[in-house]
Amino acid sequence: MPSQSEELIHKIIARQSVIGVIGLGYVGLPLVRTFLANGFTVKGFDIDKQKIEQLKKGKSYIRCFSDEELNSFLAEGNFEPTTDFSLLKNVDCILICVPTPLDAHRNPDLSFVLNTTRTIASYLRPGQLIVLESTTYPGTTDEEMRPILEEGGLIAGRDFFLAYSPERENPGDVKFTTDKIPKVVGGYTPRCLQVAKTLYDQVVVQTIPVSSCRVAEATKLLENIFRSVNIALVNELKMIFDRLEINIWEVIQAAASKPFGFMPFYPGPGYGGHCIPVDPFYLTWKAKEVDYATKFIELAGEINTQMPYYVVNKTIDALNAQGKSIKGAKILILGIAYKKDVDDQRESPALKIIQILQRKGAEVSYHDPYVPHSFGHRDYPDLDLWSVELTPELLKAMDAVIITTDHSIYDFEWIVSHSQLVVDTRNAVQGIFDHVVKA
Repeated sequence: MPSQSEELIHKIIARQSVIGVIGLGYVGLPLVRTFLANGFTVKGFDIDKQKIEQLKKGKSYIRCFSDEELNSFLAEGNFEPTTDFSLLKNVDCILICVPTPLDAHRNPDLSFVLNTTRTIASYLRPGQLIVLESTTYPGTTDEEMRPILEEGGLIAGRDFFLAYSPERENPGDVKFTTDKIPKVVGGYTPRCLQVAKTLYDQVVVQTIPVSSCRVAEATKLLENIFRSVNIALVNELKMIFDRLEINIWEVIQAAASKPFGFMPFYPGPGYGGHCIPVDPFYLTWKAKEVDYATKFIELAGEINTQMPYYVVNKTIDALNAQGKSIKGAKILILGIAYKKDVDDQRESPALKIIQILQRKGAEVSYHDPYVPHSFGHRDYPDLDLWSVELTPELLKAMDAVIITTDHSIYDFEWIVSHSQLVVDTRNAVQGIFDHVVKA
């Protein structure tokens, strides 16, 4: 008689297994799309009723998943979005893609992961695979999730299978979509790893098996800490070179000509997205268990979180040079998404810049072609703005235009020609202009 793992592996390869994705955000929804495109039946779970209703109506809220694709899968009956978590008992493979934010003191907030785990535990049956994809500290899958899942008497590695596979989504990247990004996979036991690897083998270009869930969890942290530290380094160099009257972007371009030993990183108004501002501090917290202070991580965080203040100070200086005060000044933020060509506002430095400017008495508006309405942010509960129409009249009326996101759709030459003052945080404006300030 075949074992539980052999039965599940057979169902996965035959595309007879039902996939459940919990959390239909910027990680979960692209994952849903990838499994659907590879012939699987998928149930998508989320506690947000508005999201579920929107999906049921064939309306996607993420740019990488078009309405046409969504409606096609709905029509074929392969995709069921739902808030009914009792349907988890009908799912073979459960993938968890819920938020892992920080609390007010930069401590990990695992409430979404653990509450989801408790929900899964109440419907857990033999033969299921549970994979956590949310970024977290090493030990979460084994030490936090497993005991909850085993409370009903089922044993991980024997009755059900438990693994960790970190998400590697890069919103807005048309080259490296979900299916084209290698997937790191770690299992609680070798059998757990075998099942999880088989699942991802069906939908991604390559799977990278590692020896444990802890190694897979640490891999994701290393990737994001590497980026955080290097972004902080180049941001600090930008501020130093600014005082030395050296163009940091020209320096980077020259250094990038070296064919070895250098990888270009680019400065900006701060870092954004869910990963880089948050994930490194999961290791900072975990490292305290072994009495270690993560100096690089914390210093990088300090530098990067100061960048919005640097941008505002450069704006104040530029206004002063024109005989204007920041109080009462009309400021237009150009781009509120955290990076170019996406609609994702999570942890966007533009949000912090708006808050600082408003507190200094400026009249702030924004334009973003992908974000018509900015509201409901956890750290900025009072922010409720609508994107304004970008016209020559609007630009001329602004005392300053701050380029915070360099969307490809923007005609920066046209913007500069109609603006009184431009503060460019992304090196979006090419050429030298008296009324353009790099920040």
